Amino acid sequence: MRTAKFSRRDILKGTTALAVGCVFAEPIRAAAPAPAAITPALIEAAKKEGKVVFYTAMDLQFAQQLGKAFEVNFPGIAARVERSGAERVFTRIDQEYSANIHAVDVVNTSDQAHCIVWKSNGWLAPYLPEDVAKNFDKRYYDPDGLHATTRILVSPLAYNTSLVKKEDAPKSFKDLLDPKWKGKMVKAHPGYSGTIMNATFQLARDLGWGYFEKLAAQNVMQVQSATDTPKKIALGERAVMVDGAGYLVIRNKEAGQPVEIVYPEEGTPLATGPSAVFKAAPNPNAARLFQNWMHSREAQQMIVDLARQYSAHGQTVEKPGVRKISDIKLMKEDPEGVHAQAEAIKKRYAEIFKV
Repeated sequence: MRTAKFSRRDILKGTTALAVGCVFAEPIRAAAPAPAAITPALIEAAKKEGKVVFYTAMDLQFAQQLGKAFEVNFPGIAARVERSGAERVFTRIDQEYSANIHAVDVVNTSDQAHCIVWKSNGWLAPYLPEDVAKNFDKRYYDPDGLHATTRILVSPLAYNTSLVKKEDAPKSFKDLLDPKWKGKMVKAHPGYSGTIMNATFQLARDLGWGYFEKLAAQNVMQVQSATDTPKKIALGERAVMVDGAGYLVIRNKEAGQPVEIVYPEEGTPLATGPSAVFKAAPNPNAARLFQNWMHSREAQQMIVDLARQYSAHGQTVEKPGVRKISDIKLMKEDPEGVHAQAEAIKKRYAEIFKV
């Protein structure tokens, strides 16, 4: 499996290469933007542009549902959804900007470290939706108004209940090293998925790279996306999911497929998924309208109800039957650590798993 050519340090323009573990200097800040409401003037200006281009790492089915809901709310404005893994989205935007192509209006990534680069490059437009200012805890949006958390993701274990009895299912990451799971597991790649980049960083930090070396000896199937691993266990191609989109396991289970989530004893990897408006967006008014609506209670409730993901919006109602995020033992997210170590993580991972 090939990973992206461009490193995050290549993409970070005009800055000094960062040593692993360093602390980022505090940027000089302009005044944070005033919270912005959706106004008739904004809607009319967006209609004149006629479309919004949305690059996202959301699973395609839900991203399209979100786009269609936007079009229903704002007739005359088309939502063009471009979906790929977060690490691929990140590289695509750099390639476009390097060629002076400004195609993206709004981006959603599952790797918050990407926003460190985009912010440092001066590529993001300050825009703070009113709902974010009123209903999101400050830890879930940038103090300069350059990005806001659209969804909160967890990467648990999971298994096929037709192939694994509940009493035999792994309860921890360390349980996956049992020889009985050899040749029966599937795992996604940190060079493609932002969720998996964060999960790999957190596991390497908390359990050590030696854990991955032992795991690699278990003949683990490698796939690209965090959305691929739930499919493999649902189809019975593998019995156990090492990492991946927990929300898809929930959706698959609700659809009657034989799958079950396990929140590992060591803690479940966490990734917050921010969205941002680009300063050079070709459709700037439609971009702001989409960003604002995407963080409204209506759209955020869709994140909960349809995507089965977690929302930072204080007025959303959690879905019955889905474990509350407050009841899950979570590993600590560290976007700056991921940014500093991303290239080393991809290199070492590829060496260990020979992908």
